Amino acid sequence: MMREKIADRFASVYKNNARNIYFAPGRVNLIGEHTDYNDGFVFPCALKFGTYIATSGRDDRCIRVCAGNFNDEFNQWTLDQSIEPDPNCLWSNYLRGVCALLLAQGHRLTGLDVYIEGDVPRGAGLSSSASLSVAFAKALSDINGLNLGVSDLARVAQAAENDFAGCSCGIMDQLASAGGRAGHALLLDCEDLGFELVSIPDDLTILIIDSRVERNLVGSEYNDRRSDCERAAKALGVTTLRHTNLSALEQGRSQLDELAYRRARHVLSENERTLRCAAALKANDMAVVYQTMRDSHISMRDDFEITVPAIDFLVATVDAQLNNDGGVRMTGGGFGGCVVALVPKTKASEIETIVKTAYCEAYGIEPNIYHCEAEDGARTLLE
Repeated sequence: MMREKIADRFASVYKNNARNIYFAPGRVNLIGEHTDYNDGFVFPCALKFGTYIATSGRDDRCIRVCAGNFNDEFNQWTLDQSIEPDPNCLWSNYLRGVCALLLAQGHRLTGLDVYIEGDVPRGAGLSSSASLSVAFAKALSDINGLNLGVSDLARVAQAAENDFAGCSCGIMDQLASAGGRAGHALLLDCEDLGFELVSIPDDLTILIIDSRVERNLVGSEYNDRRSDCERAAKALGVTTLRHTNLSALEQGRSQLDELAYRRARHVLSENERTLRCAAALKANDMAVVYQTMRDSHISMRDDFEITVPAIDFLVATVDAQLNNDGGVRMTGGGFGGCVVALVPKTKASEIETIVKTAYCEAYGIEPNIYHCEAEDGARTLLE
């Protein structure tokens, strides 16, 4: 088991036993893309993949971290000095940011030796960064008696990614990682962080199909899309796109350039689709689930322009196997990464075989396909 592996790795690196082990999962978003930073609605669930963090206390005020996924690279900083991003060790900035933000909030933190290792497929869009930040925030909260709740952990982890890692992400990834529930997706209102747990029918499985087209959103197209949305909101006279609707967008179309208009149209229609999809899943109305997920992908492709040909190919291949009994779309920030499909368990293996064969013939590589269930969020594995 991973818990034992992480404990053994900690002991090997630090010549000491871990006192605590924590875990926070990655996530997949069933529908609701690029709506979170517009204070809209999203519908993610937590996954079995995630980040494991083993810790032991120190007598000084130093945080020393070893990253197993980066050839046991070390990074450290002191809690008694201003904590700044390290341009030569980008993975450490997610952790540095969490520390800096908690200290700025007035919390007292103790020194730690830390070992981290994750099994979220990197570059696939399943939020390895959020799971890292949330796991560390969970560790610091529990070890230092901070009693941070789900929304507190999510906000700290999001701010760390925004301010220290340089990606203007919304709150969805972190909240799904912190607050996931086994067997459920979270219908999340990103404005007030309220969420409703919606059960995923037992006869469905979640297929995650990794195109193996790697994506890197920091300082790239992701931030550009966010700027487009902010420009649209300003032109429409609202603080965020959450505070307008499709009718008002059409009435104010002359105030927007064509790019901002299409970006806003995606966000506003995606909010409506997300609410309809969640209600349909709750009612086991798979025809509506199918249509909302299909329309979501088309909107991401045409209005938000974040899909790539390989992703469109995968979606079309899965779609051809569905008969209003599931749904498929790109998931994540875009420009590569993964496709998510809700499919009947009785069809899952056949769909996997068809997709692998077709993708290999078209692109010369085999996609990585994961059969997943919704899992619990951040938790303690050893204390």
